[in-house]
Amino acid sequence: METLTQLLFDWGYWGLFLAAFAAGSILPLGSEVLFVALLGLGLDPAGCIAAATAGNTLGGMSCYGIGRLGRPEWIARLGIGEEKLARARRFLAGRGALMGFFAFLPVIGEAVAVVLGLMRANLWITTAAMATGKLLRYAALWLPWSWAALAAA
Repeated sequence: METLTQLLFDWGYWGLFLAAFAAGSILPLGSEVLFVALLGLGLDPAGCIAAATAGNTLGGMSCYGIGRLGRPEWIARLGIGEEKLARARRFLAGRGALMGFFAFLPVIGEAVAVVLGLMRANLWITTAAMATGKLLRYAALWLPWSWAALAAA
């Protein structure tokens, strides 16, 4: 794991994109630490936010795609159990593709994306809502870091 982290770190924006993609899908990888570390190395915050948002959104949309295919064995293989799916269904009940915004949530984010795929939620609205939620999450990570950097200057 340490070697993978170092490799992603060495790749800069592309490493962040890949880490965020993996974290947005079902893999247990946190892109937030790499995001903050790359900011600390002096990489452009806008570039980091863009790479992380794009990767995390595409990772989330891979979960949407699996849900859209509707193959229960694939969903189970992702580690999303029936309880998580049921919780996500209750969360999304009566709402639509705009709920893709909440795909950034740590516990049920992947399940939200899968359920949106199962519900055949509008692809473009889901993608835009998901990207907005993920963008705001990375921007929220950047704000305290930027304030700390300003205070140190």
